[in-house]
Amino acid sequence: MPSTPVPESDCLPPRLDHALSALVATGGPAASFTVRPDPESVTAARHFALSRLADWNLAALGDEVGLVVSELVTNALRHSGGPPSATTPRWSSRDGHCLDDYGDRVYGDPLASTPPPIHLRLIHEGRWLLCGIMDASPLGPRRKEPDYIAETGRGLHLVDSFSTRWGWRALPTGKVVWALFRSEG
Repeated sequence: MPSTPVPESDCLPPRLDHALSALVATGGPAASFTVRPDPESVTAARHFALSRLADWNLAALGDEVGLVVSELVTNALRHSGGPPSATTPRWSSRDGHCLDDYGDRVYGDPLASTPPPIHLRLIHEGRWLLCGIMDASPLGPRRKEPDYIAETGRGLHLVDSFSTRWGWRALPTGKVVWALFRSEG
């Protein structure tokens, strides 16, 4: 199924650009959760996010944020160079590099002896919540055409539907895929 690269986020409004910089800053104000390289960590990341929302009196955003966190963490686990499995990168027979579902090279340890770290980060300011998933792959997300029969491929469409705005930005050690939410309360 064809996929389309998502352009990198640029020309963001100054406040969002500043919040995104704070989100990825080491030791910055963001609440942070390190995602383990296994499928159960998707649930743990969602629970972490929902717990922070409750602490910040943003529980009304729980359904949207929980779904988006689940999708973005799943994508990071599948496409950022974690350990191979039936649903994550596979070996290329031609050059020995690990490839993702799109045939793009996956960056990280090809033997998966030390999976690259994935971090969920959250920043809350006023009625706004900024959520980011940082991983070691420099490759941006790719949107598939929706196939409503397939079990995968709708994640970024859901992220687009449930967040106010979303995008990605390259980092010196990979990228961050981010989503912005606004509380009505």
